[in-house]
Amino acid sequence: MVLPSSSIYCTFLSTYDIYIIFDSLIFSLQIDSMATSTSSNQADGLMGNKELTPLEKHVMFFDINNDGIIYPSETYQAFRKMGRGIFRSMFASVLIHIALSHKTRPGKWPSPLFPIVVKDIKYAIHGSDSGAYDSEGRFVPEKFEEIFKKHAHQNADSLTYNEVKELLKTNREPKDYYGRANAFVDWKSLYDLGNKDGILTKETVKAVYDGSLFEQKAKEHASK
Repeated sequence: MVLPSSSIYCTFLSTYDIYIIFDSLIFSLQIDSMATSTSSNQADGLMGNKELTPLEKHVMFFDINNDGIIYPSETYQAFRKMGRGIFRSMFASVLIHIALSHKTRPGKWPSPLFPIVVKDIKYAIHGSDSGAYDSEGRFVPEKFEEIFKKHAHQNADSLTYNEVKELLKTNREPKDYYGRANAFVDWKSLYDLGNKDGILTKETVKAVYDGSLFEQKAKEHASK
């Protein structure tokens, strides 16, 4: 999993950091709307007829116009579709794009639009996690099953919050502070989004790996 939650990062940011982030967001939202209107031409054939990997499917929900490039305004819209608040959606869109944009554009200069390139999302995979995605973004069933075999103590098909914490502690790699932080944020985000009565089901975890959980949450919000 690669998408961070805004609520965790808030704790570590100063007032100045927040000002800079929101200043960047305003700039991005002003100009990336123009970029998204022309990016389908620029990215024509970017995804082509290529079959998407599970990791690419995981992020395609955020690609509102399906052109293979995700801009901050699209991520904001996607979070709003799932019922997230305005502030949280804005904050998440900025943080996600600052963290992932350069990783999905290897060999290129940083862009002030902070685009995320879907076909290169595999380069954003981090360590200290479950390993349920391989280095190409393919789903690894054996690693997924290990999550529950090793950590689902109360119920074989679900995780409590303490069991999620145990999973994160077990998967820590030495000196991989970036991976640890991202894994924590990923699983905390998933738990906040998908738990029912304090339980994160196996079905829900599987749904986030293939991206279908986001569509499900958007439909639930739209029906309210």
